[in-house]
Amino acid sequence: MTTGTDAFRRARDFLLEHREDYTTAYRDFAWPRFDRFNWALDWFDVIADGSDRTALHLVEENGDETRLSFAALSRRSDQVATWLRQRGVTAGDRVLVMLGNQAELWETALAAMKLRAVVVPATPLLGPADLRDRVDRGGLAHVIARAADTAKFDEVPGDYTRIAVGEGAGGSWLPYADTRAAAERFTPDGPTLADDPLMLYFTSGTTARPKLVEHTHTSYPVGHLATMYWIGLLPGDVHLNISSPGWAKHAWSNLFAPWNAEATVFLHNYTRFDAPRLMAEMDKAGVTTFCAPPTVWRMLVQADLGRLRTPPREVVAAGEPLNPEVIEQVRSAWGVTVRDGFGQTETAVQVSNSPGQVLKPGSMGRPGPGYRVELLDPVTGAPGAAEGEIALDLSGRPVGLMTGYHGDPDRTAEVMSGGYYRTGDIGARDEDGYLTYVGRSDDVFKASDYKISPFELESALLEHAAVAEAAVVPAPDELRLAVPKAYVVLAEGWEPGPDTAKVIFEHSRSVLAPYKRIRRLEFGELPKTVSGKIRRIALREATAAGSTGEYREEDLR
Repeated sequence: MTTGTDAFRRARDFLLEHREDYTTAYRDFAWPRFDRFNWALDWFDVIADGSDRTALHLVEENGDETRLSFAALSRRSDQVATWLRQRGVTAGDRVLVMLGNQAELWETALAAMKLRAVVVPATPLLGPADLRDRVDRGGLAHVIARAADTAKFDEVPGDYTRIAVGEGAGGSWLPYADTRAAAERFTPDGPTLADDPLMLYFTSGTTARPKLVEHTHTSYPVGHLATMYWIGLLPGDVHLNISSPGWAKHAWSNLFAPWNAEATVFLHNYTRFDAPRLMAEMDKAGVTTFCAPPTVWRMLVQADLGRLRTPPREVVAAGEPLNPEVIEQVRSAWGVTVRDGFGQTETAVQVSNSPGQVLKPGSMGRPGPGYRVELLDPVTGAPGAAEGEIALDLSGRPVGLMTGYHGDPDRTAEVMSGGYYRTGDIGARDEDGYLTYVGRSDDVFKASDYKISPFELESALLEHAAVAEAAVVPAPDELRLAVPKAYVVLAEGWEPGPDTAKVIFEHSRSVLAPYKRIRRLEFGELPKTVSGKIRRIALREATAAGSTGEYREEDLR
């Protein structure tokens, strides 16, 4: 066992010991610091040695199952690493991995780490245009993709190795199945420096061109000790996280956090969300910890939550704040409280409601162990604001923070200025140190000289049975400069039209202060990124351009 392993284990065990003692954990936790560290070699292989405990459990829609023990996955990743090295993959090479939730995804991730290659995760939903951008800006040397997706790369020029998982690719694509013939013992070419690059993540691009976030062999693997703490994971847990491959949250909760805790990663693959089936699979697998985005939680509560006979011990939500009404429905049915957390592709979880703590409605919790969080005044930039931009103090730089935006030093300097990493998100802090999410700095707007948080208005709309999804943006107004406009996706059984619009306006008047009320309303699907986040910039542009399908409150009173 290396000294890096020892230091990592001590930090991990400290958080496990104080998993419900936030005061001690926050006060006394110290990030492990190393000169050399490779999470796949120095942690995963160590805990996998001789272990027949299940590391990965996948259940397909047709009922097929895949189970891999820690020891088996360690051996398979050795095979894959050996084979990839023979195919020319070497330290520093960028490798695009575009796979679904299949065993090869985890094999490849571990193998690339062992090779000191740089993983560029990608969702299979990407088309040729997005892939060309990734090949060009990511400087890709190798691509590993499902055979079903290889045709997309016919339109993606470049001198990169092509490796196909599955049958039927042909041509210049090398078959991943050949990894089975490689040696099961891998010997690294050299040491891994702790600050060597490990991952390059393209953000989902909700407001602009996707940024390219760089993480190291410590910033994500070690940084997600904080995520492990937030979720409340313990050794032997069975953890289900609903997230698509290619996005940061998948690495958060389907790779690093659960295996930091020596827990099982469980996944149920489906083409269409089926709440009763999901709960049946959760019962069958014995899921003890569960993380899902708000969209999934909202679909779950529309089903009979009582179908789940053995609710998880810990349940959390991530991606965007979850409205309080859904949290109460889950608490009533399962006897557990959904705990929010806040983080970004650029970081691990920064702020969270950790296990065993007093929860405040609407709050995303307190800074996690290892993070000093400040709110910067929007005018002066000074710390200590009651409401301001959420920022991380860099005087004791937290491990779980990116090195910067690859290829964009100006943007990196902009967000890492004045001794702080600036998240671009606005929060408010109460007298007990709890933080409440207000919105993105470029989403918050003024109406009648009052500051408006879109999230607050959207949460109010979601309380009504007619509203399945909602997004609020400013609409131009001659008198007030701007007024809140809601774009609404209706729940099943409701029809778009003036009668439904009138009902929603009445609901808005009943639950919101006059200056916050929805004044404009439009029905239709919401534009989203491939990761499922609402593209508010598209809605703002559509609002500025005007619409004939808009309803106005004053016309329907």
